[in-house]
Amino acid sequence: MSDIGSDFILWGALEALGWLGLTIGLYLVARRIQGEAKGNPLANSVLLAALPIMAILTLWHVPVGDYQEGGIVLLWILGPATVALAVPLYINFSRVRAAWLPMIAALLVGSVVAVLASVVIGGMLGASVETVRSLAPKTVTTPIAMGIAEQIGGIPALTAAFVIFTGIIGAVSASALFKLVHVKDQRARGFAMGVAAGGIGTARAFQESLLAGTFSGVGMTLNGIITAIWLPIIWLLFN
Repeated sequence: MSDIGSDFILWGALEALGWLGLTIGLYLVARRIQGEAKGNPLANSVLLAALPIMAILTLWHVPVGDYQEGGIVLLWILGPATVALAVPLYINFSRVRAAWLPMIAALLVGSVVAVLASVVIGGMLGASVETVRSLAPKTVTTPIAMGIAEQIGGIPALTAAFVIFTGIIGAVSASALFKLVHVKDQRARGFAMGVAAGGIGTARAFQESLLAGTFSGVGMTLNGIITAIWLPIIWLLFN
């Protein structure tokens, strides 16, 4: 019995490593394609890596939970990666400090509108209560969004999927949208991407410039903090 249990654990570990290796390999290929495309936003590395993984999971009927076992390591790395944003913040701290007032105003509006839009649109489309709760924190960076979803009765795994999807859409469409509304200031572009598209938007902002990436990291971090404070409280009051 113990041998069977050991074999099961070993097989599970090997399967998780396989999914992890596949994810990293596909991402490296996607990065190469993105480089060949000269940074074209449509050639987003996360999107290019995610599409074949989704196809594999669908065609082979692999439970998402099995795949996520291999993604635990990558999810853990998100924490140190977020902390590492302090380096560009230190470099551009004087410029960030000088823009604190418009940033706070944009943050408050962006945080509230993002949640309200998710709830309203989800309700209009007939989404279940759990789905709406999972959708509400979709613009917050993944670890914080999953924690918020758990607090308000959502499904953390589903929230993670919504966050990634939102980030990809934001990263792909941001440049065209900024051009449409004539936003050229790198600080405004970066901050908007951080608030609206989280980590993936921040990665895209760093491709534009260090300044845009810095403000995007600030927007992502502040949005995560403020949403984690007000959303669970408001949700409990009105439910």
